[in-house]
Amino acid sequence: MTGKLPFEALSVETLSTRLGTNEALCAKIGKDTTRWKVREVGDGNLNLVFIVEGASGAAVVKQALPYVRLVGDSWPLPLKRSFFEYHALTRQEARAPGSVPAIYHFDEGQALIIMEYLSPHIILRRALIEGRQLPDIARDIGLFMARTLFRGSDLSMVTRDRKADLALFADNVELCDITENLVFSDPYFDARMNRHTSPQLDGLVAELRADRDLKVEAQRLKHIFAANAETLLHGDLHSGSIMVTDTETRMIDPEFAFYGPMAFDVGMLLANFWMSFFSQRGHEQTGKRDAMRAYLLDVIVETWSVFRAEFSHLWRTERTGMLYQKSLFEDQGDRLGAEQALDHVLHQVWTDLLGFAGIEVHRRILGLAHNADFETIADEDLRATCEAKALKFGRHIAVNRRQIHSIDEVNTLATLIEQENSI
Repeated sequence: MTGKLPFEALSVETLSTRLGTNEALCAKIGKDTTRWKVREVGDGNLNLVFIVEGASGAAVVKQALPYVRLVGDSWPLPLKRSFFEYHALTRQEARAPGSVPAIYHFDEGQALIIMEYLSPHIILRRALIEGRQLPDIARDIGLFMARTLFRGSDLSMVTRDRKADLALFADNVELCDITENLVFSDPYFDARMNRHTSPQLDGLVAELRADRDLKVEAQRLKHIFAANAETLLHGDLHSGSIMVTDTETRMIDPEFAFYGPMAFDVGMLLANFWMSFFSQRGHEQTGKRDAMRAYLLDVIVETWSVFRAEFSHLWRTERTGMLYQKSLFEDQGDRLGAEQALDHVLHQVWTDLLGFAGIEVHRRILGLAHNADFETIADEDLRATCEAKALKFGRHIAVNRRQIHSIDEVNTLATLIEQENSI
């Protein structure tokens, strides 16, 4: 199969025939297609995902569809998103080695990527719902974010290379459009594809959609998202885009990659830990989850601490781009000036990540694409209670982000809201 053939969606029945001569796949799993076992495991919103096992190994085949899988062919979507995912993965591997699956083959015409099969990894969100306390995720994710966000920016890259990369990813228009609407706008009015736990949340939803300060803040954050092409983002970094074992963490699915504000990835990721925190009460069928809640808050603190420390280290050792040049600071004997500039940059990331986190919480409860953290809570009244507390928390950190000064302050707020008997 070559990229010159017309696009055709794969299936369990056709995959071995169509990819049976693919050298990269055969080298990984074996040439005898009669021994291939194919299963479709895609449970996301957009794509087909197959695990292919052969005599000598296994691989993942991921193929984009010309529409949003969650909705159907009534919502067309270009196949080129696989192109951006492939290029994002190659850059992430270069900037944070070992943090993403290895790529074996990319076929632009068929919009498919053949990549490493991660086993016995599971999706982080599933692990958190099950109450698993993974020891390394905060360190691994904090390092990944700091390294990819710093090394993909004008703090590090050669200006010409960075601008060429910006031009390449600027064409990921349709995926950005999804974020710009589904994250920042649709949750705050009665958009057609919105849904929420009803009637339990109807009153609170109406209150949030009438909140002028919240809507203005959401649009200010959308403005930052659209206008601040600061670094190459993963673009969809959440607990469903991370695969884990007790000793390894890998980031997947960067098809939303584009150049945007550093704080976006960090805020989206931390929001998912906070949502997991608020959802734990709905998963206490086999016992209390107090220890799990404490663990999640510790993960949030450590992730931010690791991010800050690694970003600061890279600032001092790899700041070779055109921003905050050492020729203006260290080379002039002004190391403190460089540290002052670093504090300014990190403070801006901190302030904006709180806003992005609050908006992410809202869109996952009020918009189209919901989190399994809440959706797997069968008791609708209990689910609504967990969601209502998360919504209240999200509103507070988004609107008051400039007055919040530490991660401990945010976690204290989350704890107080979670312990409330009424909403």
